[in-house]
Amino acid sequence: MSSKNTLDHSQAAARFNKDAERVNWHDQTLWFVREKRDRSAHQIDDWELLRETASKIKNNVLSNIHDYLIEFEANAQKNGITVHWAADAKEHNEIVYSIMAKHDVKQMVKSKSMLTEECHLNAYLAGKGIEVVDSDLGEYIVQLRQEPPSHIVLPAIHLKKEDVSETFHEHLGTEKGNFDPQYLTESARQSLRNTFLRRKVALTGVNFAVAETGEIVVCTNEGNADMGAHLADIHIASMGFEKLIPKRKHLGVFLRLLARSATGQPITTFSSHFKKPIAGKEMHIVIVDNGRSTQLGREDFRNSLKCIRCGACMNTCPVYRRSGGHSYHNAVAGPIGSILAPNLDMSKNADLPFASTLCGSCTNVCPVKIDIHDQLYKWRQVLVQEGHTAGAKTVAMKTMAKVLANPTVFNIAGKSGRFVMKNIPAMVNNKMNKWYDGREMPEVPEESFREWYKKNSRESKAKDHEQ
Repeated sequence: MSSKNTLDHSQAAARFNKDAERVNWHDQTLWFVREKRDRSAHQIDDWELLRETASKIKNNVLSNIHDYLIEFEANAQKNGITVHWAADAKEHNEIVYSIMAKHDVKQMVKSKSMLTEECHLNAYLAGKGIEVVDSDLGEYIVQLRQEPPSHIVLPAIHLKKEDVSETFHEHLGTEKGNFDPQYLTESARQSLRNTFLRRKVALTGVNFAVAETGEIVVCTNEGNADMGAHLADIHIASMGFEKLIPKRKHLGVFLRLLARSATGQPITTFSSHFKKPIAGKEMHIVIVDNGRSTQLGREDFRNSLKCIRCGACMNTCPVYRRSGGHSYHNAVAGPIGSILAPNLDMSKNADLPFASTLCGSCTNVCPVKIDIHDQLYKWRQVLVQEGHTAGAKTVAMKTMAKVLANPTVFNIAGKSGRFVMKNIPAMVNNKMNKWYDGREMPEVPEESFREWYKKNSRESKAKDHEQ
């Protein structure tokens, strides 16, 4: 892996797996959410039609993104919204800071926004002397712990209530050892209330942006985005340009898919429409590229821009469930993150497309039918061709390809391998062979399948001849 990674996925996953009890709990919890998604989806007769419709709408958007962006900007400006364009994360952060500096504001309340995580906005603003408080409960918890979110919908899913209790006792002065969820939630609520009342600038993400009307839609279960945006004097909304949909009527498709795919709910508790600033206040929308145009130009990977950030692929992925979100060292973890991250930096994120079994479960649950496991496989090919994989691994794969392409060599290699595993197991089962990390040596077969088949085929023919 790249030397730029201090800890690649396999290393970080190994560290996460040292706590077997937590790993099992993490696995079961996310699978529980996946099961809720299935039950909710099966209650809708036209679920697959919804997925297909959403996929086609997004195809249309990506194919005509230039027109929809211009239409959205024009309509938003008519509504009194100031629209900004950011080519990358640096520009996005500078624009947000310039708005705050213009009004001499030093504090911000922020609702969940994976784009700002992608742009590392919090750290940037902290360097400028601006205090940012994340108001989503999960984001608030990990912010207090100085950790990044581990999931795009459930930011603190890697933590247990006991962990939250310790964090709140340290930072909020709650009763030590009290991990009652209602008590902890109320403590956070009381702490955040003052934040909402005192902040003059609120930042939200964007779930959907409607080109037809110039409005944005923000989906939350806690109402924190509404509290921040309505109480603040300035509302800043950060959106990747892929959030666009053509018409307001299309929301009926996506809102039915989003919550069911994310948490198994029929709909999010709050689906808030922001179309124009409140009288006497300001509203800004920052439209961000940050590599999205490059991804759009990659024919094999452009479908990844359909993503509506539901997290369903994470909840079903056997690798994510047992390796934890932080092992992906990227703002968006899991299968979808593993096809988005290499687009931003191939060298830094070369390990991620290999953090998959390619089982296809992610593709099966994706509400907009992104071919996730196919893209993971294609990224592996690109990364090898571009020289971003470890040299030893590349040599090993090329050697294996030659062995598999020659039946004679394959048979000799098979016999040699069985002999070594049976008589000199230490040559295979050792620290140099990563395949055996966390695995037990299998029982060595006496013969290959080819040998077994030939022998049984001869015996079967002999019996038929006798009859």
